[in-house]
Amino acid sequence: MESQPAQQPLPPPLEPPREPILNLPGALTAYVALLAVIHLRVLLPPDLEYWTIEVFGFIPKRYDATLLAAPFPGGTGAKIWTFVSYSLLHANLSHIIFNVLWLLPFGSAVARRFGAARFFLFMAVTAIGGALAHLVTHEHEIAPMIGASASVSGAMAAAIRFAFARGGFLSLRRGDAEAAARVPAQPLLRALRDPRVLAFLGIWFGINIIFGIGSIAVGNEGASVAWQAHIGGFFAGLLLFSLFDPVPRRPAVTADPN
Repeated sequence: MESQPAQQPLPPPLEPPREPILNLPGALTAYVALLAVIHLRVLLPPDLEYWTIEVFGFIPKRYDATLLAAPFPGGTGAKIWTFVSYSLLHANLSHIIFNVLWLLPFGSAVARRFGAARFFLFMAVTAIGGALAHLVTHEHEIAPMIGASASVSGAMAAAIRFAFARGGFLSLRRGDAEAAARVPAQPLLRALRDPRVLAFLGIWFGINIIFGIGSIAVGNEGASVAWQAHIGGFFAGLLLFSLFDPVPRRPAVTADPN
């Protein structure tokens, strides 16, 4: 009698590789690289280096329509591009490193979710939101404002719309980075009722108001923090998130009348 070999158990199915949650997507890597390359301007002679700040930094006085209006380098064009270009400049190495460190966790999730084109446009729009807030609160200010903090704040605001949802990158049940970035977002009003979101907002606003971490206004009397720009960028990101979000929302659950 012939014996049959015992059947070997089938190997367990291979799980897809789990991507590290902080593995940088290409869009964010390109954004950080752009900030780094632009920061090489600090190697220019001091007069020329400050000229770049006057041309590309955001100066509220540039929009002064009174008789005391002062001419600035860049002319009329600078009144347009500086709403965004200021966010690509930084005062020193610690300034740019600090902004990048804040951006890594939140910007990674937003860049994965939006894709490159939406991500870059979103960062520009939140920079504009920060500049508008600074302009309203610093009318006639002559000191240029620079720094990516308004855009970083906008990315943080966008991230909290989906970060705490089940499977999101700040939830207890998160998957890989791609899956965590693609969970359906919470409606804004529901998100603002989430205790975790409210705690995050309280801490974030407290840090910005008390310590004013982030964007720096460079002037003759030293540096001051443009915390209003952070709040402007944050609200722009929070309120405009849905215009950029490509991920469909979960269908509303309705009660069965039968």
